[in-house]
This record gives sequence, structure tokens and C-alpha cells, in this order.
Amino acid sequence: MAKYTPMIQQYLQIKGQYEDAFLFFRLGDFYELFFEDAIKASQELEITLTGRDGGTNEKIPMCGVPYHAAKDYISTLIEKGYKVAICEQVEDPKQAKGVVKREVIQLITPGTVMEGKLLNEKENNYIASVTEANDQYGFVYADLSTGEIKLTVLSSFDEVLIECSANEVKELIVDSSVSDEWKKQFQKKQFVLFSTEEETAVPTVCSSLVPFTSALEQRTAGRLLQYFMKTQKRSLEHLQTIERYDVEHFMKLDLHARRNLELAETIRHKGKKGSLLWLMDDTMTAMGSRMMKRWIERPLIQVEKIEKRLNMVDVLIQSFLERTELRNRLKEVYDLERLVARVAFGNVNARDLVQLRKTLEAVPAIRAIVHHLPNNQAKQLAEKMDPCESLCQLLKNGIIENPPMSVKEGGMIRDGFHEQLDRYRDASRNGKAWIAELEQKERQKTGVKSLKVGYNRVFGYYIEVTKANLHLLQEDDYERKQTLANAERFITPELKEKEALILEAEEKIISLEYELFQSIREQVKPYIQNLQQLAKTISELDCYLSFATISENYHYTRPFFSNNGSLMISSGRHPVVERVMDQQVYVENDVHMNEEDRKLLLITGPNMSGKSTYMRQVALTSIMAQMGCFVPCEKATLPIFDQVFTRIGAADDLVSGQSTFMVEMMETNDALAKATKNSLLLLDEIGRGTSTYDGMALAQAIIEYIHEHVQAKTLFSTHYHELTSLSDSLPSLTNVHVSAVEENETVVFLHKVKEGPADKSYGIHVAKLAKLPEPLIIRASEILKQLETGEQKEQVEMVEERKQVEANAQLSFFAETVQEDKSVQKPSINKEEKQVLRDLQELDLLSMTPLDAMNTLYRLQKKMK
Repeated sequence: MAKYTPMIQQYLQIKGQYEDAFLFFRLGDFYELFFEDAIKASQELEITLTGRDGGTNEKIPMCGVPYHAAKDYISTLIEKGYKVAICEQVEDPKQAKGVVKREVIQLITPGTVMEGKLLNEKENNYIASVTEANDQYGFVYADLSTGEIKLTVLSSFDEVLIECSANEVKELIVDSSVSDEWKKQFQKKQFVLFSTEEETAVPTVCSSLVPFTSALEQRTAGRLLQYFMKTQKRSLEHLQTIERYDVEHFMKLDLHARRNLELAETIRHKGKKGSLLWLMDDTMTAMGSRMMKRWIERPLIQVEKIEKRLNMVDVLIQSFLERTELRNRLKEVYDLERLVARVAFGNVNARDLVQLRKTLEAVPAIRAIVHHLPNNQAKQLAEKMDPCESLCQLLKNGIIENPPMSVKEGGMIRDGFHEQLDRYRDASRNGKAWIAELEQKERQKTGVKSLKVGYNRVFGYYIEVTKANLHLLQEDDYERKQTLANAERFITPELKEKEALILEAEEKIISLEYELFQSIREQVKPYIQNLQQLAKTISELDCYLSFATISENYHYTRPFFSNNGSLMISSGRHPVVERVMDQQVYVENDVHMNEEDRKLLLITGPNMSGKSTYMRQVALTSIMAQMGCFVPCEKATLPIFDQVFTRIGAADDLVSGQSTFMVEMMETNDALAKATKNSLLLLDEIGRGTSTYDGMALAQAIIEYIHEHVQAKTLFSTHYHELTSLSDSLPSLTNVHVSAVEENETVVFLHKVKEGPADKSYGIHVAKLAKLPEPLIIRASEILKQLETGEQKEQVEMVEERKQVEANAQLSFFAETVQEDKSVQKPSINKEEKQVLRDLQELDLLSMTPLDAMNTLYRLQKKMK
């Protein structure tokens, strides 16, 4: 075995404890990486790979980054999904015997970032942990940068996926028993960094954070808290008591619904602009913006809580002057949540404390305005706003207005805050004034006008005279200190004495200022819980103000909630499309659904006419209402939806090897399996990914299944006009269509939804609008006429054949008890066909999903062939 130097042996020993992380090993002013870490880091960070003697014949691969610039390099690695272990010297090199002792002081991972460019001020940075037991999943997630922790118990793996997706979890903590296959299934839906933690006992110092008694909840919380303790290795006083939540208390929105409805980002550009969040987030603070995103992801289902939010929005709309003043005051509020976290974490600086003080100074005025609003809930909100006056005064007295970034170079504590510090400063300032006077006195004494008194860190204070003027100096007055090319530097006994006084004072000033800063920081810690409560209250107020502002600006109205399940939207608009259209006129539409004869709307009409927009605006209106915001229409009476499912748009899942049609069927099956009668289903063009008859059959079967079994409110758009006849046999189905008119062989979309089915699809007209070649359009029109003529002929033949079958009493191939008429010549049926008929007779169609039905039909068809 190779014999490495003691320093490399130390490195390897520490690296062995952090094999899944880059080890940033502190050597002087650099963090160095060795061996495989160095090779990989040089590629990822695009830095030079070098080598170092390590005691063996071959040089050890090495690369490094400057200590002062390390944050940017660490951020780059974290952004790429890696972990970084920070290894520092933990003893004074002057007192060390042998190799200086080093330890990892922090493990930085995607889920434990506390500062830097990786923290988006308007988004939470969540890390989660999952623990499985008895077919249940304990799930806890936290934002270390704010201290927020929430826990729930889920019943399925799919729910774990939904929760991770809803919270955009960056890192998931599991135990080592979790299989690679489980991780692969997870990564197909959402990429996260997996980390392992075996210990599940709640750390003693965190016991007060876990108010649960069940073993699963204790283990779930314990695993995450153990991971925090082992990776962060510092005070975590900002962690809040874990809040238990139940997913049943919120509207469920799965991965497909969030994506298709573009709640937080658009499908095409993956950006915020054009999403519902972009429209609704008119908050004034970073923490308000984060809460707004959480509210969009989790609309409420409890009417009482929704009404409380609506009441606050209502009163703020009516109180224009107060609302305007509050929004202006909130501009003075900094990110209180993350400021408090940095205080506890120990990486707060003096500028952060100034921001904290300015925030607290804004609170009394905000509190007073809210308290005077004509609403009891507003008064309760105001009572929660503790301005922490004594803390504010401490920060005002202690920290100057514009302190430096560094906390170890002085210049941040106010004069008059500490008596001894004032003495040191007086000595330093008077000493410097004396030196300035000395320069003038020596110039007059020697007659050397260019004589100057200077200072550098190596030689201290000195008197500098150019060589051309040396003959003017008295021989015994000056002691030579340093020779330069064109000048000589001197010192005098008097200057030596003042130098010692000044330098001693400045050294003591820096040391004492750092001690005083640490003391102030520690005095902030007892206020952490009050400050976190204040942050939540201000965030909540900020969201109400945002709702009120957009509701008034965009002419939204207060929704009402029905007890009988009816849905009525008058002159409804798609909130985002309306804003994106800007100056263009948005065509408003009514929506009417009930529990009797309008539970399922079958929507027909041409492409690009607005069917998908019409469907989405119903869902978005419901989501906005259940968030507690006013909605884009003239009047709205809505049911409370427990879930929203969408099947809109088409996309191959190439990674999983699934076609567009398979993705469509799987998403549809998911909706049919999980939806309840209180859910909302948006199904767009189901069945278009296969042949016409297959697609039509599946679409009809799905509609019938929803009508008979699921009974959820459903908007189903289709191009299969044949399906409109289902309104004759399905009592709760109603046909509506998006109208269009044809003028001079050009289609004009009216975007108006009317009763009844559409008369045609206008597909070729849409192709013409897309500017396909004219010969192609002409040929398509010819083919369409041929097909339509052939279809009419085929329909006539089918009617005649049906009459003949009825005459022959061949009404059913499935009823074995039908009395045979021996006088009628029956077609012969072979053995295979008889078996297919028996198989068909034995099918339990009512219990089959559409996907099962499709697979069964395909198998039977193969047998017939």
C-alpha cells in the first residue's frame, strides 16, 4: 500500500466519511481537492488540474479555488446536484504539533443551502424525508433557510410524488433499504438528489420541535432532524415546531394538473411569465411571494377558511387609501424569515441587522393601519404583529447605518454604544491627527516641502524624504528605517511612541467591535419565535393585498359557494390569457353545470376556437376562488372541488418509451381511478392518438364510465361529432360548442360557447390559416368530399344491414337463450369465433377501466384474425 504524507493521510481519512461529496480541504488561502475529486471538479468548474507530491512516486491530482471566491464555485457544484463538504483548520497552526487538525464544519447540499445565488428570494428551497411503514408513508419537508417544517402521513407512493412535486423538493432523505428501482421510478417523475440517513431518533436538542406521539411521525421527523444535525454542525435555533397537515384539507392537484394548468410555470418556456403565479403575485415582499406560491399549490377546501380570506380581500378592496399606504409600507420590509434564520445559523452580518432594524421600524405603522380596518379578522392580524421595540432599539443604538460587509474589520458599531470602544477610537483618532500635524511641523523644521509621513502594514509609520533633499536633514534627528530607489524612510522616538499607541488602539477596536457584534447577534436570538410569527403575519397580509390589488385592477368579483353542487359562471374569462392579450378584447363565456342534467359538458368545435381555453378557465376560476381570491367574471357560484384532473395536450414520454397515446391513456386512467363525484375533470381530445374508430370507441366508453361511475363534473372536448348523440342516452350530458363562421372559404373563430353540437370541424380551414401550400389545401378538400360521400354511403349500407339483421332475429350474439328460428339461414361461426363470443359474454364491462377495455378488444381482435 502506498505511503502518503501525513497531510494526505489526514485528507483521505476525512474524505472517507464524505464519499458522496466534494471535500473542500483548507490549505492556507485555498480550498484544495485531491484524487478523483480534483479530476471531476476541474471538469465541472473548468479550473486547471495540477499535481502534488504526496509521498508516492506519482503526483496526486490536485486543483484548488481561492478561499475568498469559494462561494461561487460551491454554488456551481450545488446547482449541478452535488454535495460539498467544507473542511477547515480547527486549531492554531502555531500551537499544532505535526499536521494541523482539520474537521468538516458543514456539508452543503441542494436541500440545505442557506445563502448565495442558489436561493431564489421568491421561492422556498425544500428538502424532504420519507419513511415507509405498514403501507403508509411518513413525509416531512423543510426549508432550512426559513426554519419552516411540515409533516403528513400519506397512503401511497403516488401521493409522495405529488407532495414532492408540489413543493419542488430539491433533496430527499431516505434509508439505505430503499431500492434503486424505487429511486428510478421516482426520478422518472421528478429529479431530486437522494441522500441517506439511517438514524430516526429525534435528537434531544430538537425534542420540543416534534409534538407527535405516533411512531411513524416520530421516525419521519427524526430522520430529517438527524440529517440536519450531522450536516450543518451548528445552532439550528431557527427551526420551527413541526406543523402537522392533512392533504385532505386542500384541493389535490397532481403533476399533470399543475403542468397543464400552468400554475407556477408555463409548459413551453418553463418560466413564470404567463403562469397563474405570474398573474397573482403582486406581493411587495419576498416572503409574501413565497407564501403566494404555496397558496396556489394548495387551494383550500374548507369553506369557512376560504370565506375568511375573501372577507380580508373584500375589506382591502373597499379601503383604497389604506391598501395603498400598506403596500408602500411593505416596501420597507426585508426578508424577515431568512434574516432570522441567518441570525440563528451564525452567518448574519451587520448589514443584515440593519435590514432587520428597518423592518421592525416599519411594523408599528403597518400594525396601526391594519388595526383600523373595519374587519375583526384584520384586528386579529394586527395583534399578531409584535414590533419587538426593545430589539429595534438595541439594533438602532448598536449598528451604524451603513456598515461594511465584513464583520471582522471593524467600522460597524456606533459611537456611544460602548465606553471602552469609544476610548480606543479617541486614542486612534487623536493619534492620527497628531501624525498629520507632525508632517507639517517636520516640513517647516527641515525646509523639505515634499517630506511626508506615511504608513504601511510591514514597516508601520515612517517619515519619507527624497534622496535629493537628504542633505537638509539634521544628522541626529532621524533614525533610518528603509531605503528606496529614490528616497529614504526614517523614524523618530516620538513617532515610534505614537505608532504603538495608534496600532494598539486599532487592533483593540477591531477585536472589541467583533465581540460587541457577536453579543448583539446573541441578543437577537431570544426574539426568533416572535420574529418568525411576525414574518408569517406580514406575508399573509401581503398576499391579501396582492389579491385585492389584482381583483380591483382586473375587475374580478367575489365568488359564492353552492350547497347543491351547482356551478354557474357568468361572463367568465381566462385570467392569464386575458392579461397576455393586453389591448385585445377577450370574449367572455358563461358556464352552467349542475347535478342533474348538466354534470358533463361535451364540447365540440374547430381547432384553435378556444375549447381548451374555455376548459382551463373553469379550473383556474375554481382554484382562485378556493385560494380566497376574487375571480375573473361578472358572477360566480361554485362548488368546492376536492381534486382537479386534466388531460390536455399531447407529448411522448421518450425516456420511458411511451407514446403520446399511451401517456394519454395512463393520465386518463389515473383521473378515472382517483376522481370522486366532487372532483373536476378536464379531458381534451381523448382518443385522437389512435385510429378513428378505436379513438371514438374509447372516447365514448370513457364518457359513459364517467357518467355512470365517477359522476364528477367533467368538461370533455372532442372532434368526434358522432359522440354528440350521447346526449340522447346520458341524462347528465349536455352538448355545447365553440362557434365559428365561414366567410369566403375562410373560417372566423368567434370564441363564443353556445348550446348544442358543432356542425363541422373546419380542420382544413385551420390548415389554411397556418399557411400550408395551396395545392395541398385543394387536394385535402377533394379528399374530404370523397370521404364524406363514402361515409354517407356506408351509413346507408349499415342501416340496411341492420334492418336485415333484425328481420333475421339476429339481435344479439351474446344471448344463448334466444330461441333459434331454424327456417332462417344463419352464417356459420367457426370454433375460434365462438370462443371470442364466449369471452365477450363473460366480460364485466362496468368494472373495467378504458385502458383494460382497449387491451381486451385488441386481444380479441387478434383472435378473430
